[in-house]
Amino acid sequence: MSRRVRGISFVAATACAAMLLTSCAGGGSGSSNGNASAQTDKVSITWDMWGGDEKSEKWVKDTAEIARKQNPDIEIKTQTASWGDYFTKLTANASSGNLACVTSMNGQRLNTFYQTLSPLSEDDLRTAGINPADFTQGALDILSYDGKLYGIPYDVAAMLVYYNKDMFAETGTPEPRAQWNFDDFLAAAKSTTTDAHKGFGVGMGEFQWMALPIAKSGVQPVTKQNKLDLTNPDFLEAAQWYAKLVTEEKVADPVPSASELGWGEEQYQAGNVAMAVDGTWNAKGYFTNEAGFKAGAQRLPQGKNGSYALVLGSGFGIAANCQGAEREAALKVLGSLLSKDAQDLLASSGRSYPARTESQPLYFEALPEEIRGEVKTAFEAVFTGLTGQNSASTWQQVNEYFTPNLVSVYTGAMNISDMLASAQSQFGN
Repeated sequence: MSRRVRGISFVAATACAAMLLTSCAGGGSGSSNGNASAQTDKVSITWDMWGGDEKSEKWVKDTAEIARKQNPDIEIKTQTASWGDYFTKLTANASSGNLACVTSMNGQRLNTFYQTLSPLSEDDLRTAGINPADFTQGALDILSYDGKLYGIPYDVAAMLVYYNKDMFAETGTPEPRAQWNFDDFLAAAKSTTTDAHKGFGVGMGEFQWMALPIAKSGVQPVTKQNKLDLTNPDFLEAAQWYAKLVTEEKVADPVPSASELGWGEEQYQAGNVAMAVDGTWNAKGYFTNEAGFKAGAQRLPQGKNGSYALVLGSGFGIAANCQGAEREAALKVLGSLLSKDAQDLLASSGRSYPARTESQPLYFEALPEEIRGEVKTAFEAVFTGLTGQNSASTWQQVNEYFTPNLVSVYTGAMNISDMLASAQSQFGN
């Protein structure tokens, strides 16, 4: 989405566009990280967030207004960029130490940017008015790295198996149960595979494909010491099982090209496959799909050691370059962005599932009544006993390497064990 700039010259607007993740306003009233305004005695704090659509932009605007009302002595500015542009420009601004005081961060990308954020102490949380006990169990793991807390999540997410109830009914296949295992999953994929459609859509995104191998093995491809562990024997065996869903079991089609990044999820959304793995953030869209089928969702199957799934999400941190009075003001803004009022707004908007537990019931109330009960049941099952994600500093490069090679794996041109061994060799740290 283009960012609208008002009341400044063309030259100044061009400068703003070039520094989208830094604060820019006419008259020199703003700064990249929140300096005192030249026009008022207020400390000026900028909050950077990704957007890209009208609904997201409205949520940012309304959430910022809540923070302003709670902090009348702080000037709060907002800046947004589309999801892809946000992290590209964040990289550029991080290299110059010029981040906004309140910087939004996705948990899967923290390993790349944690050094640009300031670790949060217990005193910081008290200044922000944040009590960790108010948030979903394990949620603070989302923005933790190497034992340090770098942010507080505003939402929590987990991976689910979404399924097409109509296809299950047409083939006489029992619907998944909360305690199902991988034998049950494979049996369902085989039973729902017909001449007209496949039983499963394989993934290309990191957790769209890795969630099942992680759940099956009970092992993450990164150690708790943040070391890449792609060739761990248990994870490797589970990854081979996953690839065979296409190459041997024939319950899934290969992916046509590396450009099909949302292959499995899009096939499911279109009503072309019976099951796919995706995050809780897409639950509303799947349950109200335009293809017209009746959707269901279930937690990931249990592996030989029981249930194992990761807690995911995004949140807000304080930039390392934000110091002194600005940092204290930024902490107060951080607390307001995660306050009950702000989390209630997030839940009611249906944008995502809030991290603050007392706000979570409002998320379900915002759903259409006909799907509310089933989504609530699926969420209650999946948000139990989740584990924090381990992440290596090279994780982004690893996933970029996987994208084209997964296409070769699914066609049978490459063995997934070779793909993982090569990634471990190139990016192991």
